[in-house]
Amino acid sequence: MTTVSEPSARDVNGIATASPPRSSRRSRGRGGVFSSRWLPLLLLAPALVFELGIHVFPMITGIWISFLKLTKFFVANWGAAPFVGFENYRVAIDVNGAVGAGLVRSFVITCAFTALVVGASWAFGMCAAVALQRSFPGRAILRTLFLLPYALPMYAAIIAWKFMLQRDTGAVNHFLVDNLHLLDEKPFWLIGDNAFWSVVIVAVWKLWPFAFLMLMAGVQSVPAEVYEASAMDGAGALRQWRAVTLPMLRPVNLVLVLVMFLWTFNDFNTPFVLFGSAQPPAGDLISFHIYNASFLTWNFGSGAAMSVLLLLFLLLVSGAYLLLTNRRSSDA
Repeated sequence: MTTVSEPSARDVNGIATASPPRSSRRSRGRGGVFSSRWLPLLLLAPALVFELGIHVFPMITGIWISFLKLTKFFVANWGAAPFVGFENYRVAIDVNGAVGAGLVRSFVITCAFTALVVGASWAFGMCAAVALQRSFPGRAILRTLFLLPYALPMYAAIIAWKFMLQRDTGAVNHFLVDNLHLLDEKPFWLIGDNAFWSVVIVAVWKLWPFAFLMLMAGVQSVPAEVYEASAMDGAGALRQWRAVTLPMLRPVNLVLVLVMFLWTFNDFNTPFVLFGSAQPPAGDLISFHIYNASFLTWNFGSGAAMSVLLLLFLLLVSGAYLLLTNRRSSDA
């Protein structure tokens, strides 16, 4: 059986040249253009669908609920809840009312909580990263131990802290009162004013290994020749940290501080697991406050309005932070 081959193309001198394969011509046709232009979008489509379904649509729904009087009487059919416009926002920002005063108090507590947690976590992470910068026996073991709080399951770790902070049977009071005799009596750590410091300590313990991990990666990328040159110029350890380490870690610190701020300001798991549904006033963080305003009073419209206000505040702070840092970078 004979097959007819495709005629060969000839150049201007009449010499036969091999024609391109048919599959190659097809790849440069409609299929090739389709793959090069639409393939990235097709690969991103599943992630985009999940992002819309998990974040965007619920966020839009929450914004719409903030304009409704969605109480327990309309939970079964929330679409029938009456439209009240900006009434929920007016109540939330009215500092003379009980709802607005409670929200402002929770906001102030959350600001103090965030400043302490982010500052202490960054300081501990920086000290540990600089201390473990040079190689010495046992450095790998210390790195592993420092990262244990970040590797442990969050709820299990906070529940362990809850047991340790108990008044009579907790390990903290046993260590401070019975062993070290620093206190005359065993204090309550999970109620009263001590609740604020308890949630700060647990949040710092949980967050600082992340700061250590990021800063350690940044410190390891600093060339050793820079430190050697500064040491030859007579710079000590503190001077090297100020003149070499901090400037070289500036890109890492810009992202790290912003991420830790957003995580800490929105922290819900720590107070919820530590205090339960009835948090003490000193530990009334704003995410927990919004949760209680929604699910304890069954006023989902008011809770949604508080959530939108929190979102706007975080967007404003993040935008101002990025604008300020980018302007400083361009000036430098």
